[in-house]
Amino acid sequence: MKVTEKIQQAEKDGRVWWSFEYFPPRTAQGLQNLLDRIERMRGLGPEFIDITWNAGGRTSDLTSELVKTCQGIIGIETCMHLTCTNMPQEKVDVALRVSALFTRVLIDPDVILNHQEAKANGCRNILALRGDPPSGQEEWTSVEGGFQHGIDLVRYIRREYGDYFDIAVAGFPQTIQLPETEAKQEMQWLKEKCDAGVNFIFTQMFYDADMFIRWVKAAREAGITIPIVPGINPIQTWNGFIRATSLSGTDIPQDLMEILEPHKNNDEKVRELGIKIVADLCRKILDADIGIKGLHFYTMNLEKGTKMLLEELNLVPRVEAIKPLPWRQSLTPTRRTETIRPIFWANRTKSYLSRTENWDEYPNGRFGDSRSPAYGELDGYGIWIKQTPEEGRKIWGTPTTVDDIKTLFSKFCSQQIKALPWSDQPPSSEMLVIDQQLKRMNELGYLTINSQPAVNGARSDDKAFGWGPKNGYVYQKAYLEFFVHPDQLHALIKRIERDSNVTYYAINKQGDLNSSSGYSVADSE
Repeated sequence: MKVTEKIQQAEKDGRVWWSFEYFPPRTAQGLQNLLDRIERMRGLGPEFIDITWNAGGRTSDLTSELVKTCQGIIGIETCMHLTCTNMPQEKVDVALRVSALFTRVLIDPDVILNHQEAKANGCRNILALRGDPPSGQEEWTSVEGGFQHGIDLVRYIRREYGDYFDIAVAGFPQTIQLPETEAKQEMQWLKEKCDAGVNFIFTQMFYDADMFIRWVKAAREAGITIPIVPGINPIQTWNGFIRATSLSGTDIPQDLMEILEPHKNNDEKVRELGIKIVADLCRKILDADIGIKGLHFYTMNLEKGTKMLLEELNLVPRVEAIKPLPWRQSLTPTRRTETIRPIFWANRTKSYLSRTENWDEYPNGRFGDSRSPAYGELDGYGIWIKQTPEEGRKIWGTPTTVDDIKTLFSKFCSQQIKALPWSDQPPSSEMLVIDQQLKRMNELGYLTINSQPAVNGARSDDKAFGWGPKNGYVYQKAYLEFFVHPDQLHALIKRIERDSNVTYYAINKQGDLNSSSGYSVADSE
């Protein structure tokens, strides 16, 4: 079903509607957990969900897989991102035909699809974007046989696929703050995209309602009449909020900073205040006389912030939206109209008990849990070295020896440099307890990339170790993850094995494993 049809139905019913955005996780476990999360969040009543394209033009198999599973198994309408980055025309065709019902046969040197495979999804909504520069590049360039601008992609989809797809593009409310000539030019470019066949607009996240309202009015004055859907980013944690706004270039109003910054070390308080701030933003938009009754939430693959925001806004899912039939309805073309099933057809059950379903809501330390669907970063758009080559050389110089590398790691642990390729933020406050030990270890050649001090009953509001609800207590084991040369490893293991309380796993890039659990693979360097 097309997104515009859902929007029109909501307008006819006179109700507010909402949708969610997710991104493909980094790990297989993260993917499974995200699917479980999407299934739970389906109960919050989104009209549809939006799946991003992998950032920087890397493999997008996970995007297609997510669309397929959400549309066919979870039974929720999807909109798939599609970018110009590293995407020649033939790859665009593959993505479109795999995500939709198309009967033409495509034979590609790398992919062979028949019409039965192409029927698998039934996704009819595309967000067409130019995309970010390919990973490792500072400047955006089109690939041979590809598209230079988002409007080129829009025109191609319309020419080749007619009106089969609803096509969305991105809108940028902050452009209203540019000098008048530049602002008008930006609006004209958006108008040209709309005229090329766009059906609706998703906006970039923002935190200034007045600015957004001015931008919408300017768009209407410019002749843009299609639906505009505001992009809303729930404030989940301080670090996530700062990284997300930095990545997207979103301006943060000064009054908002003054409210949140004093509590930046208390994630629960940041979330509590952030929910009220963003809820007020949403109310102002919905109450303004600009014809907008829909909200698009950038979930960052997290659940609780979006759920709390909907509760604050008193937006309750309709029963017919979350359970139109006694079973979970599939939205593939062949099953969309299914109305009868055997009584023994089982629904998919929850994978985790309710008390553990939000276990990763407060990522802490230098890394999160790799099983988390939000693993890697809370800004949500993939994992890569954040620094450009120029920034990297400025931070790390040009190390040429092992001693140079040791020095870099030591400086990071003592906060003399702000980032490493394995961590784009300085060590967290809990690392200060062991920073001198970490510095010394790195000087000795044990290059630490992940560490955690032992904690025994710290209060949940402790500035260094606290997380979660108030009046709680934190307990955690100490651990350390590091790179080490094989010559040092053998001597280290002999010392570790003298203490039965210490466990270890050692693995090299070939996958050879040694561990204190008794499992090992023959040594190889």
